[in-house]
Amino acid sequence: MADLVLGLDGGNSKTDVVLADSTGRVLAHERGPGTRSHVDGVDTMVDGLAVLVDQVRASAGVPASEPVTVGAFYLANLDLPEAEREAQRAIAARGLAQQVVVGNDTLAVLHAGALDGWGVAVVSGAGINAIGVDPEGGVARFLALGEMTGDWGGGWAVSVTGIGAAVRAGDGRGPATLLGERLAKHFGRASVEQVAIEVADGTIGQHDVITAAPVVFSAAVDGDDVAVGIVYRLADEVVEFALAAVNRLRLNDIEVPVVLGGGTLQHGPALLLDRITDQLARQVPRARPRVLDVPPVAGALLSALASCGAAPDVLVRARAALATP
Repeated sequence: MADLVLGLDGGNSKTDVVLADSTGRVLAHERGPGTRSHVDGVDTMVDGLAVLVDQVRASAGVPASEPVTVGAFYLANLDLPEAEREAQRAIAARGLAQQVVVGNDTLAVLHAGALDGWGVAVVSGAGINAIGVDPEGGVARFLALGEMTGDWGGGWAVSVTGIGAAVRAGDGRGPATLLGERLAKHFGRASVEQVAIEVADGTIGQHDVITAAPVVFSAAVDGDDVAVGIVYRLADEVVEFALAAVNRLRLNDIEVPVVLGGGTLQHGPALLLDRITDQLARQVPRARPRVLDVPPVAGALLSALASCGAAPDVLVRARAALATP
């Protein structure tokens, strides 16, 4: 009888979990709320993960008595080794799998896009982060604590920067832009100034703010110079992460897969991706960028399968089962 394996990718806004068997056959896929251990605490986060694991087991028709051999849990906000260790202990204590693998969610993107298990992954979802792993297993990671550690990027940053640019245009501090009218319409407000007030006082929540990133992207595609500048800034931040990881791991002289994941990269406009490709070609000539074509949870599943000793063809089969149509 084939073993059961579990892959879970927890982001700020959503968590995906997949249950499969060790032949690479996907049995069920469920989605739940985001994982925010830095806000809710590790125990509360793990309570939520346990509920989601129960849901995916029920969807697959797997009884509670049947153990999961390996579970790979890749979670946002585990930005320090001690945070990973704390989450590892808490998840293992809940008995969600006999063997538990825990890491930052950037590793899910890397494993999903680089089947050899090494390279660079840059993730731009709600926020931005990256990781590099060399062929010998050396790791380059980033603190990714937001403004405190010099980070800018992801849906939140794009949206807030767009709102700010529109307000500046309205009060005379910045150039004219389409963003004022478009963002006011997106949020159903009379003006972008009202949007800014309601974001500041919490009437418009953080998750709602992030939904404005496509509005900025659309204005950029339509030729708005201010929006184009925001898109280019995001692209350049992505390249800076990749360049730093390559330099720190001394991978400059070999071809390096650079996996681009997260919502703002996987669903971003050609303008964004073209800028990333062009700048990588200039600054990291041997980088081989690829936009992830599967949900990041695929990387967590592949990691769990690899820990079970799955053959390469099993990994390919499992990945194909989760590929975006």
